Amino acid sequence: MMRARIEDGGLRIGRAAAIFMLAFMLAPPCVAQEKFRFAIGESSKTLSYGPLWVAGKMGFFDKEGLEVPIVTMRGSPLTIQALTADSIYVANATVDTLISAYERGADITMIGGLINGLGLSMIGGKPYKTYADLHGTTIGTQTLTSGTGFALRLVLKVHGMEYPRDYKLLNIGGAADRYQALTSGQISSAPVGVPLDLVAKQQGFNIIGYFADDQPNFQFNVYIVKRSWAEKNRPRVVRFMKAMVSTMRWMMDNPEPACAYLSKEMAISVEHCRYASDYNWKSRIWDRNADLNVEGVRTLIKITAEQGILKEPLPQPAKYIDQSFLKQALAELNKK
Repeated sequence: MMRARIEDGGLRIGRAAAIFMLAFMLAPPCVAQEKFRFAIGESSKTLSYGPLWVAGKMGFFDKEGLEVPIVTMRGSPLTIQALTADSIYVANATVDTLISAYERGADITMIGGLINGLGLSMIGGKPYKTYADLHGTTIGTQTLTSGTGFALRLVLKVHGMEYPRDYKLLNIGGAADRYQALTSGQISSAPVGVPLDLVAKQQGFNIIGYFADDQPNFQFNVYIVKRSWAEKNRPRVVRFMKAMVSTMRWMMDNPEPACAYLSKEMAISVEHCRYASDYNWKSRIWDRNADLNVEGVRTLIKITAEQGILKEPLPQPAKYIDQSFLKQALAELNKK
């Protein structure tokens, strides 16, 4: 039987606790005005995931009658596992993990996008200034076979480097851990999210390149739901998407107030928040309507096929996408 395991720092939630959480979430409201508890899971509390916290702080979830606890988990596989075990209602996870789970029989689909591109830059230690300098070195990564690891290998391939022929990969963990390994000289380079690249540059490290320049169509992270549950609870899912659309529009139109909050929540400077937010909007990492990049999903289908999970003929992106919830959310917002 599948075991749900959610980790948030030192918090570990096993199967019994997950069942308790589910019972609490599904408890009938005591009063008509009580908000519906709509737990979501994500795998990294960084600026790119910031819209989730903005939606809560700025009242967009409240406006839709939702109470949305955000549970940070260690990686997309655990996040999707929690979704399939009914411990959360939305999994904010990577596309490759969704495809793998879907092909193993999981009843899941993606309904919108949060991180619609590769908001990552390749940072080199002080002796490493170009991709060519990385030949024969050890490069840090978060994962070897999914998410950031997929993107890293794809970008290095563009620059003529094949794994494991031309370099080694060291599975270190999150962005902060990768950055620490870089500064200690344990690795030659590592991908980090914007704005850590700016921090690295200010400390004398080298920005070798931006992933989005080599791979403009790469759907990194999406909102995932269980198909059967979402259909039975369509109004609630639509309300969630309305909240996220409203959040994205507000952040795009109000960058200063957004960064005033995010700089505190994400423990970064306002300057770095402005820099990263500008990059995310200009590079289409964030979408004003919380939509996803269909061509970016197609890229992930090809990459997943290279791992032997899919076979020719490759499926169309529509197999894994249900945009009806977002379309309904946009229609309802446009009526106002």
